Amino acid sequence: MLQCKNLTCVREERVLFNNLNFTLTSGEILHVEGPNGIGKTSLFRLLVGLSSPYSGEICWQQENILSDRESYYQQMLYLGHKSGVKPELTALENLQFFQRLYNPSVEFDVWEILTQVGLVGYEDVLTGQLSAGQQRRVALARMWFSDCPLWILDEPFTAIDKNGVKVIENLLIKHVQNGGMVILTTHQDLSIPAELYKNLTLQKPAFGEQYV
Repeated sequence: MLQCKNLTCVREERVLFNNLNFTLTSGEILHVEGPNGIGKTSLFRLLVGLSSPYSGEICWQQENILSDRESYYQQMLYLGHKSGVKPELTALENLQFFQRLYNPSVEFDVWEILTQVGLVGYEDVLTGQLSAGQQRRVALARMWFSDCPLWILDEPFTAIDKNGVKVIENLLIKHVQNGGMVILTTHQDLSIPAELYKNLTLQKPAFGEQYV
């Protein structure tokens, strides 16, 4: 279970959001919505421990995530705006690296994953020479290797075509049906079963609460 309790985020003396509360449990996909600049990426940086809240706390399994970062990170997969791939390696070599990093004890069909992410035919191309969309597909491939229960995905569908979006949607559904949980932000219209899906819309603070 992931909980945000009375969370307030401040950037450059400006309040992006305040007194934010939500709970995410196994079997749920939480879609964080709001206009550009409202604080979605800032929220995600808080959720993964890259920055600290102005007030409030984030708890994983009822423990503050900052109290035991190592344990939290072992149970969390984060995909941010940057692809996080190694440009000097080929697409295939990046997937092999992800497999050893995330789940070395399990045998995976790497070629099937290349097929799923639409990279067959590009497996021997250096990732740095691939298009932005193809690099994003290499990055997304790590979800096939991860057995972390919590996935935090910041705009995972950027530069991905409709077919790729559908493949990733199906993977997210499978993950939560197996007991995982997902929190994501995207401008895509999602086709997720209603029983698995809920929304969180970030709101702009009232005028008197915008600055500290």
